Amino acid sequence: MTIDPTAMTAAILVIGDEILSGRTKDKNIGTIADYLTAVGIDLREVRIVPDEPDAIVGAVNALRAAHTYLFTTGGIGPTHDDITADCVAEAFGVGIDVDPRAKAMLLERHKPEDLNEARLRMARIPDGADLIANPISKAPGFRIGNVFVMAGVPSIMQAMLDQVGPTLPTGARMLSETVEAGNLPEGNYAADLAEIAKSYADVSIGSYPSMTKDGFANRIVARGKDAASVARARAEIEALVARLRG
Repeated sequence: MTIDPTAMTAAILVIGDEILSGRTKDKNIGTIADYLTAVGIDLREVRIVPDEPDAIVGAVNALRAAHTYLFTTGGIGPTHDDITADCVAEAFGVGIDVDPRAKAMLLERHKPEDLNEARLRMARIPDGADLIANPISKAPGFRIGNVFVMAGVPSIMQAMLDQVGPTLPTGARMLSETVEAGNLPEGNYAADLAEIAKSYADVSIGSYPSMTKDGFANRIVARGKDAASVARARAEIEALVARLRG
């Protein structure tokens, strides 16, 4: 696909019944989101799907078509329900088999006699894919097209992301400015803030309440990739807050 450096977007596909049931709490979405934001790639969508082939294949095809990059986590282990690699192969219409490169990586950790059928499942890679090294447990992830398939275990996913990140063409970095509105109620400034937001098509403006030891406190955040626009929006927001505080 043609990469437009002015509109670099990404999606995350989290795969696993254990996430949907609540047995496992996802820790990967935030890690990937933080990384993408830092390098100028806009995370636009996150989906969580069960360990069901139709759901995985459908999501992979929809998300890879809609975004510059798709990152998947989960479902590349040794058990029967680890079906992500097969589903990605089906989504791309390619074959899948034990990859000699992936097998060699597993042999760095396991003796040849210990590479049973279950462990060899982790060496099954779709045809034409590039491997993503796994320095922790050696079983690799892979990249095919604009799809990066990574482990669900957070420490391993992080290690894979560290391998992938430096290879990605990235976009302009997102800039963020925060105005502390303190205990001003959102209802007091919502209408005026909406008018400011209308004036800045290239700046995202949001109001975010939080609970502190002194009660509710509001923060207004302006985010964008043009420094001058973000600075002007911040100045208008600061003026609004100052006026309402009297």
